[in-house]
Amino acid sequence: AEAGSKKVIGIELIEEAVVAANENAKRNHLENCTFLAGDVLKMVDELKERPDLIIVDPPRDGIHPKAIGKIIAFGAPEIVYVSCKPTSLARDLEIFQQEGYQVERVKLMDMFPRTVHVETICLLSKVNPNK
Repeated sequence: AEAGSKKVIGIELIEEAVVAANENAKRNHLENCTFLAGDVLKMVDELKERPDLIIVDPPRDGIHPKAIGKIIAFGAPEIVYVSCKPTSLARDLEIFQQEGYQVERVKLMDMFPRTVHVETICLLSKVNPNK
């Protein structure tokens, strides 16, 4: 989390990862970070504030079709999409583009050398951020 961020909220399905994230935040004296355990599809309904930036790192199948609409509904000016499967990323990017987002930058990270797997990071921005 950037030092200039007012508030950071993380949602993660795996409880051990949430415990580790909260411990990391504590060790690094980050008092503006909260990590919650649960399914994004349900947990996103509990978020009341409108984020300036959303970072999604879904499983291989991509963002759940019901969750993607909820994420888009926040109207965040920027979304960072981290993907480990290009086909689900392509499918989800079509939906984001239909809903007023455009791809600004794409970066590939070969985190699994000597395999066919690659991480793809996309920066999306809202075409008309005031809508």
